[in-house]
This record gives sequence, structure tokens and C-alpha cells, in this order.
Amino acid sequence: MLENNKLKIFLDLINNSTKEEVIWLNGYLNGIVSNNQIEEKQTPPKGNLKKVTIAYGTETGNSKKVATDFAARAKSHGIHAKVQSLEQYKLTDLIKEEYFLTVISTHGDGEPPAAAKKFYDHVLRTSSKMDHLKYSVLALGDTSYPLFCKAGEDVDEQFNKLGAKRIAPLQKCDIDYDSEVSNWFEQILIALNGQNGNNASTIKQAPSKKIVGKKTYKGNIIAHVNLNDRGSNKETFHIEIESSDAQYLPGDSLGIIPWNDEALVKKIIELSSIDGKMNIEYKNELISIQELLKRKLNILYLPERVVKKYADIVKQDIPETKMDLLDLLKIYPVKDPDQFLQVVMILENIAPRLYSIASSPVAHEGEIHITVARNSFTIDNQLKFGLGSNYLSEFKKGEIDFYLHPNNNFRLPEEDKNMIMIGPGTGIAPFRSFLAERDACGATGKNWLFFGEQHFTTDFLYQTEIQNWMETGVLTKITTAFSRDQQEKIYVQHRMMENKREIFEWLETGSYFYICGTKDPMSKDVENTLLKIIMEVGSRSEKDAVAYLDSLKEDGRYVLDVY
Repeated sequence: MLENNKLKIFLDLINNSTKEEVIWLNGYLNGIVSNNQIEEKQTPPKGNLKKVTIAYGTETGNSKKVATDFAARAKSHGIHAKVQSLEQYKLTDLIKEEYFLTVISTHGDGEPPAAAKKFYDHVLRTSSKMDHLKYSVLALGDTSYPLFCKAGEDVDEQFNKLGAKRIAPLQKCDIDYDSEVSNWFEQILIALNGQNGNNASTIKQAPSKKIVGKKTYKGNIIAHVNLNDRGSNKETFHIEIESSDAQYLPGDSLGIIPWNDEALVKKIIELSSIDGKMNIEYKNELISIQELLKRKLNILYLPERVVKKYADIVKQDIPETKMDLLDLLKIYPVKDPDQFLQVVMILENIAPRLYSIASSPVAHEGEIHITVARNSFTIDNQLKFGLGSNYLSEFKKGEIDFYLHPNNNFRLPEEDKNMIMIGPGTGIAPFRSFLAERDACGATGKNWLFFGEQHFTTDFLYQTEIQNWMETGVLTKITTAFSRDQQEKIYVQHRMMENKREIFEWLETGSYFYICGTKDPMSKDVENTLLKIIMEVGSRSEKDAVAYLDSLKEDGRYVLDVY
């Protein structure tokens, strides 16, 4: 039945129409009905709406993006999805959840992100039953690392042990994860829509894609320059790689899998009494023992889990500690070459090293630049070097293999937006990329760079370029902190406090704030200083300052690339 006001309008239309117009209206309305163009409005049944919590643990922001993308897609299917960081998630809420999805990345030696550590530890330590919980885990990782997606695997396995029910199997993703994420989305939606009484048959399950790793590239090293002057305590190399087919964006990183030292490999082979030229099958590849130890396997600072396996092979009691393979062979020798082959099979792959790209695809077409500091340290009065940094420090020229690691959460803002960049040491690398890109594209946003190192005369990395950018107006302001040029050490966070009012003004007018460099202590010191600036200049309480910073993070205006 038509409502009274609609009926009156309809009758007025009929009464004021000619016979021909009434016939036309009749045919028009019949056509609409026959073509199903009028659909009856339906109210979703109350009490049948699925509510899902999707919690993410992230270091670079990828897990957050996946979580928010899924929430948007779930809502379009009539599912209420609440997105929350694992850092802020109340652990006591787990017993209240019915549907719980976790997107968690893996970092370091199989560890969860710092923001997810509290949640991870709680789940692995608890013995509380979770029979009520229906869950699924999406694990992000990098297949180049030995413990690929380990954090996600641990959470998935523990939930299952505690009695929770999987609504979709664990989905592991490499750095190129679009296909795997889409597959996981579809499986979750099928499960939820099917149980919701909706038409699950309309959702097609994406075919499962086997994770085969990432695309690798070959490039030629065309420049290798020590950026530190004579007399410096450091060696920092600017390395240029020529590659026409590798496409990247400012903010991305380049991944290198370093090779072991040939002399060290030779000593290991001599101690094992094995024929280094003997070929064995390793991961579907026929390769000599010598090349396997040189190019594929980690033989330095073996983690405790590998040392334990070594102890089982040689039937020895070995303290739980990190040790080099050479030291193990010297102290706890293998009895024959066959036993050494068993040892080879327990060794893990060399982990890749990631370096922030220091070039711009527009300004440095066909090239990729990185900034590498040689890491040196002393053990038992013996000078040692980090494997990755030493490998690249000595790799002066020739062909090199690499892969690209995209970082969609460390990007330039729009061309007219201002940015503050905190990049001491090799943290300068992505900001060189940012500034070169903005210079080449004619961006109008203001740029303020904070750079710190030990000495002005020997350690001012990219000094000439930075001064040129100041002269041409690409850099609006450069603030430096050379820690050893005076009796009291001065770092970038001290310079921030000296410029606290201007920094806060930039933030208040929409500026983006970037940090790149060491996570601990630099990035933490910078963040604490920024909070102090917000409290002092912004006249806010500590709680309100944290909320202010959180809002910058939510808006994508506080961005970190730390290591």
C-alpha cells in the first residue's frame, strides 16, 4: 500500500495526464517491475551480525595496512570488524572474543615486533583454555630469513594448543604479499559469511599460491667511495649500483645476502677433512660444499638453537651460547666427513641485510645508491667486522645480486607538505633520496634536516650535496650535531630541544616528522624529546602529549625506519 502523501501525488499525476500519457506510464511501470529494477528494502536480521576483532603487530606499518584493508572489506559484507594495535589491545579481552584475527610480522631472529611483544609473551605463556575463540593468523615475513614468519607461527600454534578453533589456516606471506593476503581475506569471508547464513557461494576462494621467494636482480657496482675523511674513526661507504630493470620508490630498501670470507671457509673445510669440491644437493640445487659454505650458509655467531643441534650431532655437552662454526669445530671436533655433512644440514641460511636506498629514481635513473657503515667490534682482543657491512665495504666493483624491499609506510608526503627529517649517521640515506626526488620534481614543501655524527671535519656525510641543497633552496634548514667536537657530547635530540618552538610550529601547521637510524637508543631518545617538546611548547600533560603523538602516527605524519 502507498502512504497517503504518495497516493495523493500519484492520483494527481494520473488525473492531470492525457490518455496517451497514462498508457505510457503504465508501460513504463510494468517495464520496471519486469526487469526487477525495484527491490524490496530488507532490514538485516538483528542479533545475527558477526563481530570480528582484527589486531595487528607491526614494525613498518604493513600489518596495520593489511588489517585496515580487511576491515573495510569485511564491512562491505555486513561484518563488523574492529581494528586495533596489539600494543594497545587489552589482554583480558581475549576471553571475551568470539572471532579474533591477528596480522603479525616477524623481525630479527624470529621475534615479534616490539609493539606486539607483550601480546606475544602473554599468549605463549598462558595456560588458560580458549575453547570459545575462533581465530586465524596472517603472518608477514621475509623468506630470506631463517625463521620466516616465526612469530605468526608461534601465535597460531599456541592458540590451537589452547583449544581455539581456526576459521582459516595460518597464511604466511613474503614481502610481495598481495596474492597471499587476498587468499586469506577470501577464506575468512567464506567462513564468516557461511556461518552467517549469507550466500557464501558468491565468494570465490582464491587459489593458494606457493611462496617461492622474491625477485632478485643483478647490478654492477659503478662507484664505491668512503664518505669519511682521513683521521675518522669510521668508514662509511657510498655505493652506486647500476641496474636498468629494478624499479623502486624513495623510502624503499635494498636487500643483500653477503658471502662468507673465503679464508674462513677454507679453514672450516680443513678442520672437517671433507672434500670442499664435492657436490651435494641443497634445496633442489647441486652445489659444492665450498660454495655452499661461502654463499649460502651462516657460519658466524650461530644461534643457540643451532649450537644445541651441533651438540647432539657430536655427542658433547656444549654451553648454550652463540659461537662461530670454526670455534665449534676446534673445541668440539667432528669425527669424520659424514658427521660434518650432518652439521652442514643444520646450518641456517645467511640472513639478508637491508639498506635504505639513498638515491632517487627520478634524479638517478638506472641507478640505486646505498650508504653502508663498516661495523667493527672486538672479541677476546681480536678485531672483527660485521658480515654484511664488511662484505660491501670490500666489494669495490663487479656484479652483485640484490632484491628490493618496499616500504609503503615510509614515503614522501604530497609535494606541498613540509617535512622534518631526523637522520644521524647512515640514517641520512633515505633523506638523501627524499631531497633528490623533491629537487628533481620541483616539490614546494619545506624541508628541515637534522644530521648528526662524531666530527664535522671528517664525518659530515654528503656535506657537499647538503650545502648545495641549502644554496638552491631545496633544504629550508639544516641542523647538525657533531657529538665529539666539544667536551660535552651533543646529539640530534639536544638540537631538537634548542629548536623546540619552531619544531612544534611546523607540526601544528601539518608537517611530517621522519626518523631513520638506530632504533636503540637514538629513535627512542628522539621520540622522548619530541614528547617533551609537545608538553613544554604545546602546554600539554604527558598523557595529552602521548595522544598528540598517537594522532600524528594515525595520520601517517610520524614515520620511522629504524634498525
